[in-house]
Amino acid sequence: MASEIKSEIELLRTRISSGATTARAVVESSVNAAQKLNGMLNAFLEIDRLGALKRGDEVQKGNRSPNAVTTPASSLAGVPMAIKDNLCVRGMQTSCGSRILSDYHPPYNATVIERLLEAGAIIIGKTNCDEFAMGSSNENSAFGPVKNPWDLRRVPGGSSGGSAAAVAAGIVPVALGSDTGGSVRQPASLCGIFGLKPTYGRNSRYGLVAFASSLDQVGVFGRSVRDVATVLEVIAGRDPQDATTANVPVPDYSAALTGDIKSLRIGFPRALFGEGLDGDVRTAVENAIDTYRDLGAEIVDVELPRAEYCIAVYYIIATAEASSNLARYDGVRYGFRAEDAPELRSMYRRTRDEGFGPEVKRRIMLGTYVLSAGYYDAYYRKAQQARALLREDFRKAFESCDAIITPTAPTPAFLLGEKVDDPLAMYLNDVYTVTANLAGVPGLSVPCGLSADRLPIGFQLLGPYWSESELFKLADAYERTQSFIARPPIYAG
Repeated sequence: MASEIKSEIELLRTRISSGATTARAVVESSVNAAQKLNGMLNAFLEIDRLGALKRGDEVQKGNRSPNAVTTPASSLAGVPMAIKDNLCVRGMQTSCGSRILSDYHPPYNATVIERLLEAGAIIIGKTNCDEFAMGSSNENSAFGPVKNPWDLRRVPGGSSGGSAAAVAAGIVPVALGSDTGGSVRQPASLCGIFGLKPTYGRNSRYGLVAFASSLDQVGVFGRSVRDVATVLEVIAGRDPQDATTANVPVPDYSAALTGDIKSLRIGFPRALFGEGLDGDVRTAVENAIDTYRDLGAEIVDVELPRAEYCIAVYYIIATAEASSNLARYDGVRYGFRAEDAPELRSMYRRTRDEGFGPEVKRRIMLGTYVLSAGYYDAYYRKAQQARALLREDFRKAFESCDAIITPTAPTPAFLLGEKVDDPLAMYLNDVYTVTANLAGVPGLSVPCGLSADRLPIGFQLLGPYWSESELFKLADAYERTQSFIARPPIYAG
């Protein structure tokens, strides 16, 4: 059995508790890297140097004993983190990458942020993202695109591209994003890191600015499986402020990382490895399947017959929910307001016209259309029926396997500007990831190699509800054997 991969969180925790370094020094190094590289990457919209250093000193005071026992309440003590700019952090901006919220500073923390802070994490800044998390390339931000640290001419993926780039570039070991149709997993694949979308209801959405409420989920980025598992264990669990969180016990995820997967079965949906899949991606994922076979896992054929309809279904449901959620941005209660509007209706119209970008407007119009009289039954109701059938497809598939493997994205990172004028081509980047959001199941992207152009490739593991432990176990076994040690040219380490 290959040796265990040592996590960066554990290394930092050991060095701080032993006195080899301090929480302040760790944070200062991270903030320095963020400030140095942000001119190239545009990964951060706000870097809180003073607040992070102050927090580092506070954490250090509570971490003086070199023999201190690590508890869940201190499992992230001194660990610097980046947070996607659609998660509320008290006093810091929460713009969602949009002009309409550019000056908004929430007076409260999201539940996941409260739990990170209780565990000793130190937030160094808020990361750039597609406006209101709507995009697959991070080119829809009102504050400019994020650049991929592997190639500054290319996208990092979206919508959580800033968090993915910050982790890939070595600025922070872990970061939070949100995943509505692949917005954690797809940028994780394009940036060569791990990215998790948990089961819907596994963690709280309180304080996550809504895009599509039945699809949104807070997710985690990291450069190792163990780090992702550690963060999920901190933020997961029932929250009285979010009725959609489930009262399901949160396991000790790290305990699942044994390297032994001989009793597990992995489903292989051959039909999804067809047209539109890049050759380098196909080869890398098929090699990963061979690795799992060598490790003792059983590879079984499965079918997801309704998967071919998922892009259409997703972009009906997601836009419908977006049009409803974004109606609150009217220029009256908070956020941007157009100036010199002669009357109320004009102020509404001009505020939204000037405050929202073109992709957000496109999705609001699509969502309003599919919910309108005469079209609701033809589109929205049909999409919800198809969604129910997809859930049934997954239920049947998981009767014969413990997890399903697919590519995460159909191609490696593409060039900036390559797809901005073709919305359909952009939407098809989510073809492998939207299924998990529609069905509510967990998904984990795992880096598995480089393309001929030295761009990262990832595969995706999908599991039944609440099966994050099994996904971590599978990813850890692969990481022990095929550890992704390549680092991008833009790297702080």
